[in-house]
Amino acid sequence: MDTLKQNSGAWDKKVEDGAVYTKPISEEIIKKSKMGDWGIRTTPTKVVPREWFPESLEGKKILCLASGGGQQGPVLAAAGAEVTVVDLSAKQLEQDRIVAERDGLNIVTVQGSMTDLHFFDNEQFDIIVNPVSNLFVENLSPVWKEASRVLRDNGILIAGFTNPLLFIFDDEEDMKGNLVVKNSIPSYSLDNLTEREAEEYLEANNTIEFGHTLEDQIQGQIDAGFVIAGLYEDDFGGNRPLDKFIKCFISTKAVKVKIN
Repeated sequence: MDTLKQNSGAWDKKVEDGAVYTKPISEEIIKKSKMGDWGIRTTPTKVVPREWFPESLEGKKILCLASGGGQQGPVLAAAGAEVTVVDLSAKQLEQDRIVAERDGLNIVTVQGSMTDLHFFDNEQFDIIVNPVSNLFVENLSPVWKEASRVLRDNGILIAGFTNPLLFIFDDEEDMKGNLVVKNSIPSYSLDNLTEREAEEYLEANNTIEFGHTLEDQIQGQIDAGFVIAGLYEDDFGGNRPLDKFIKCFISTKAVKVKIN
């Protein structure tokens, strides 16, 4: 099975269905961002601390990685950055182009996988913003290594990701309000499904998701040449039963350190 193809098509469908992470930012937010009043999210509800960014974004080259949907990229462009957005979904990238045209922004869009950034030069960017998305790739090592390669020395990687605890529970039961432990970590969307159930899952154009260990998430960044310089947790905003017990999202600020 081609996971990249499956997830690309599934996200195209999410755009057609109007899913929350596919809805472009408003004109009013862009106007405020142009005046210096801006903020972005890499997890569902919390805004990334302003101090995680340089004082000014003017002229900074920012890569919004697996970040289509017309949300983070347009805000950063309005704040003065030179923004490139990479995403697997053509329709998610179209959302960024729509906002760019609507609000007079210069945004470059590239369709591709976060695991292979061969279309970029070494040390091309100052900052990478990677909202919760690495659950859609099986192996995190290429993601962190490619991020390190295309970032300049002392460049910043801001990455949102899921706490693996989210994936140990049966998703359908969770939505009903029942916390039923079902999966081990690492996990895979098709675990515990019969062959027929797996076929039906894929035919319904669902995303393939992977539950990664915290070691792969955090130590993986360190192994790729990053130093963790900040961390916060977030949740679904009270919309899931787990919010009562634990925050299921993490965002980290990591700095690329030149190794002599």
